[in-house]
Amino acid sequence: MRIDIVTCQPELLESPFAFSIVKRAQEKGLVTIYLHQLRDFAINKHGQIDDYVFGGGAGMVLRVEPIAACFDALLAQRKYDAVIYMTPDGQTLRQPQANRFSLAENLLILCGHYKGIDERIRQAYITHEVSIGDYVLSGGELGAAVLVDTVVRLLPGVLGNEESALSDSFQDNLLAPPVYTRPAEWRGQAVPEILLSGNTPKIEAWRHDQAVERTRLRRPDLLDG
Repeated sequence: MRIDIVTCQPELLESPFAFSIVKRAQEKGLVTIYLHQLRDFAINKHGQIDDYVFGGGAGMVLRVEPIAACFDALLAQRKYDAVIYMTPDGQTLRQPQANRFSLAENLLILCGHYKGIDERIRQAYITHEVSIGDYVLSGGELGAAVLVDTVVRLLPGVLGNEESALSDSFQDNLLAPPVYTRPAEWRGQAVPEILLSGNTPKIEAWRHDQAVERTRLRRPDLLDG
């Protein structure tokens, strides 16, 4: 998979991609991530990429020309399965959407900034608009980092045990059940005996029941329907 990210603050993304699972995925050649500085496509020598809002109002808006120039250069080289804009008014990211993105060969992500981007860019280029929650960040970079992490960990060969991703919360519309490790007893609290029984069918049934109960208590909305 190849992921291109267009941003005016690429430094914010260097650290998240330099550690842990995403780093290992890159080292294995399972994903390549390219950061593109939007100011390289600025409209003048001063590096301008934004301007005032038509109609008045506070804040600045990213201009069409720099984004279009960057996108045109990238689109001339390859076809993207999705051109994604990180924005608070986008579709809230859910696991099924991350699953679909993980099947792509090329993804292009645009990080918004200031008051956002000129609406004409959204109409001309963007195929998916994604939000990571009902709140506003200073820019789309942190949201892009979240999206990339959710997608990359699903790629075959990234995790040591691919079944691990399949048992994560939300994969089957349930929260994950409680998990335990050694020691079997700690400060008077014992690991449920069923998990020590070695009876795999009963253990899986227990885990499912626990997942359903935890979801009922914490996220009953997931059980609707």
